[in-house]
Amino acid sequence: MIRFLNVSLMRGIKPLLENADLTLNPGDKIGLIGANGAGKSSLFAMLRGELHADQGEIDFPAKWRMAYVAQETPALDRPALEYAIDGDVTLRRLQAELEALEAAPHTHDNGIEMGNVHGALMDADAYTVQSRAEQLLLGLGFTLDQMQQPVASFSGGWRMRLNLAQALMCPSDLLLLDEPTNHLDLDAIIWLEDWLKRYPGTLVIISHDRDFLDEIVNVVVHIDERKLKRYSGNYSSFERQRAAAMVLAASAMEKQARARAHLESFIDRFKAKASKARQAQSRMKALAKMEELAPLRAAAEFSFEFREPLAAPNPLLVMEAVDAGYPILDGHGDKVGAKTIVKHINFSLQIGQRIGLLGVNGAGKSTLIKTIAGELAPLTGNATLGRGLSIGYFAQHQVEMLRHDESPLWHLAKIAPTVREQELRNFLGSFNFPGTMVTSPIAPFSGGEKARLALALIVWQRPNLLLLDEPTNHLDLETREALTMALAQFEGTLVVVSHDRHLLRATTDQFIIVADGRLQPFDGDLDDYKDWLFKTKLGKGTDALPGAKAAPAPVAAPVAAPVAVPAAPAGDRKEQKRLGAEERQRVAALKKPIENRLKRVEEQMAKLNAKKADIDARLLEPSIYDADKKEELKTLVADQAFCARDLGTLENEWLELQEQLEGLAA
Repeated sequence: MIRFLNVSLMRGIKPLLENADLTLNPGDKIGLIGANGAGKSSLFAMLRGELHADQGEIDFPAKWRMAYVAQETPALDRPALEYAIDGDVTLRRLQAELEALEAAPHTHDNGIEMGNVHGALMDADAYTVQSRAEQLLLGLGFTLDQMQQPVASFSGGWRMRLNLAQALMCPSDLLLLDEPTNHLDLDAIIWLEDWLKRYPGTLVIISHDRDFLDEIVNVVVHIDERKLKRYSGNYSSFERQRAAAMVLAASAMEKQARARAHLESFIDRFKAKASKARQAQSRMKALAKMEELAPLRAAAEFSFEFREPLAAPNPLLVMEAVDAGYPILDGHGDKVGAKTIVKHINFSLQIGQRIGLLGVNGAGKSTLIKTIAGELAPLTGNATLGRGLSIGYFAQHQVEMLRHDESPLWHLAKIAPTVREQELRNFLGSFNFPGTMVTSPIAPFSGGEKARLALALIVWQRPNLLLLDEPTNHLDLETREALTMALAQFEGTLVVVSHDRHLLRATTDQFIIVADGRLQPFDGDLDDYKDWLFKTKLGKGTDALPGAKAAPAPVAAPVAAPVAVPAAPAGDRKEQKRLGAEERQRVAALKKPIENRLKRVEEQMAKLNAKKADIDARLLEPSIYDADKKEELKTLVADQAFCARDLGTLENEWLELQEQLEGLAA
């Protein structure tokens, strides 16, 4: 096991740990969390022996083999596949020993030693290492062709994937992963989850991806107030346990009450007005999402909201027979051809749509986003923009385009030159750029702070269409939750590509998928997508999309009442029957995703009702109010509140789905 005994650590003049104690058991899968600067990476450095505690000791078995992800990748000519295999240092040492023995003159002793090395190589699975490395790299998004390319040919993000591959190839008893999902897309994250679930050793992960932690960890260690606090269960369990304690903090509850009052005021004013009904529904859902994390979010300092768009054209955008891709330029910059990524796009964006864009790495998600944003012109077809369309586009390359020698105030003043400086300062202060930070060059800012500035610049412009391409990269948990909360309340249209499944679930209500060069509806949720991914791209079955149509259909507005089919000419009964059959098929196709979702909601309600009944029964037992059951009682009360809240949210959704079905039946 791993033991921290009375450990204290200072970095400069800042104390990170003070007399901290912690015990971790062999085979635990631990999520290490804490605010930025709390000491998570320093704790990893102590485990690796790169830092030493100022006081106390850290103890774990000396025979344990440790693996972790290197932060630097040399620009080697070595093929990516061989570089990944290099992670198994014991195997490489044995191979070098065998080569040396084979090159030496053959003697009796030499032959015995060669036999011993061959036996050791067999124990190290040397004869399956290439296929194992290929499967690992395929899971991380590499193609077979890319595996033969030199390491130096890959960009920084892909080199970090290679370093991750090395760590996973290394046989280990203790695996340390520091933000392993930062350079991965959703598909690679799903694959990595599956791999880590089967990892037999002790695993410690630093991550800001709550769904990733929920899937893998069974212990959470929280660095809080310079102590190491252990919680049993996954990240959601940690939240519930911590929330049960924080719910007693009056100041936190006051902040929560103010935030709830703000949302409830909007709902009360507008839910009866037809023009604002959709926004009111969105705010009601946002209120439910806020309450899920209310005690934790109440204590968080950072939150923001998108301002109401100035215009609401409908449709915002229509694409007809569009091919999206990149022009091919010659050495003089002249266009000599084009590379098509996504073909035959028939796509419209209506006001209020909230779309999650899915697809494996390289399928064309970012290409589509750039084409909608106008950064790439359609190769063929027509794209018609609604009058008054205002696009807010967030992608990592836009963060990199910020002027590092200028301040946040300079960036905002550039897009708002006529606004008073104090108003700009107040706005930036709401995004956690206070005091001298607002006028300081952004060069030393962290990746998360730069991303926060890019978001602030978008919010200022009051867009009615938000296009977000991996917006959570480099954001900590607090900022991710603030962004999720703001997007849940956003009153415009949203298209988002993200590997953060919590953000996708909380802010989108439909998915479309880019697959095989086409844009198609995806009639399912993220669990369905995970199933499809394992059946197709990871070689576990057929490649049929859940609910996808045989031919790509236009992705249009949210489901509405069916449009009447014109009557056939008088006397043409055969044509009337054909049209009637087509209409019934069309209505059935519209009903299917609603009925599927309704079934899932009913299943979730049944589970929650059963759970709530168990909690209610436990709370009726007199023994639960004994003095020694105080902590259990607090947890039960908090769980009861969570169940009641979740049931209310699901019941509202059930009613909405029933209304949609009734509308279709009419």
